[in-house]
Amino acid sequence: MASSQVRTRTDDATARRSSGGPSALAVRARKVSKYFGEVVALDGVDLDVREGQVHGLVGPNGAGKTTLLGLLLGLAKADGGELRILGSPVREQPDGVAGFVDGPGLYPALTARQNLDALARLRGDGSDAIGDALEQVGLAGVADDRVRGFSLGMRQRLGLAAALLTRPRLLVLDEPANGLDPAGTRHVHRVLTRLAAHGTAVVLSSHRMDDLAALCSDVTILATGRVVFSGPLTELVADTDELDYRLRTSDPVEARRIATDTPGLDVLPDADALVVRAAVPALDDLVARLVGAGLGVRELAPVVAPLEAAFLALTGDGR
Repeated sequence: MASSQVRTRTDDATARRSSGGPSALAVRARKVSKYFGEVVALDGVDLDVREGQVHGLVGPNGAGKTTLLGLLLGLAKADGGELRILGSPVREQPDGVAGFVDGPGLYPALTARQNLDALARLRGDGSDAIGDALEQVGLAGVADDRVRGFSLGMRQRLGLAAALLTRPRLLVLDEPANGLDPAGTRHVHRVLTRLAAHGTAVVLSSHRMDDLAALCSDVTILATGRVVFSGPLTELVADTDELDYRLRTSDPVEARRIATDTPGLDVLPDADALVVRAAVPALDDLVARLVGAGLGVRELAPVVAPLEAAFLALTGDGR
């Protein structure tokens, strides 16, 4: 896959995928640019995010992810292009949007409950939803503990609880799984999946490919401020031509001989296991040959996950 290849799905494709048409777009960006002095942070970015969709935003450090999230939250204004949030042009802090970039802002001396209560009062909202928000993110048991003693993951979950208080139609999150343990990750995944099921659009950035694979239906990859891919996650993974696979069998010597004789497949040097590089058809052929020879296949797994391999190829960091 060429690293310079750009794949985007714009108006026509979005209309085909979304029965609600253009009105079902929570985010519509066209040729959006943002500059910081002579630095081009975003260079003609197109982005479509549908209602009820979890959309992943990924890219190397400095690719423009945080800048784009800030535009979606109304924390900065684009220098060029068109950006519509929930159907309206963005001229100021958009209504119905919540989230955080660079971590949530919290008061360390206050408890989790007091932080949310202060935020609700600041916005003029009631505090009825605070208990439910804390329960959703798995912090009900520490609601009355001071935030200064919270871990990074707990602070991330409290930031998500704060966003939930507004019942957002668009939720924008910067690295929401940062610092989370497995239990915290499960809580956050459940929350985001449930929100999307009820129509909320979620845009999240992450360096964790497992999060993107588990949560996102669509993904946008940025590199040096430009979109190098935007579309369904399944399509991105399908575009990965060849992957490296680790293979363990009941007879390593015979398996290596069979792999060497399999057309369209390369055997790579590895001291601990048999590693082959192949596209899916050649891999299927290898498995059939191994089983036909009476070998037991004990492990067959990609060395690098398909999503990560596609990301590395598109951003120029692949092998």
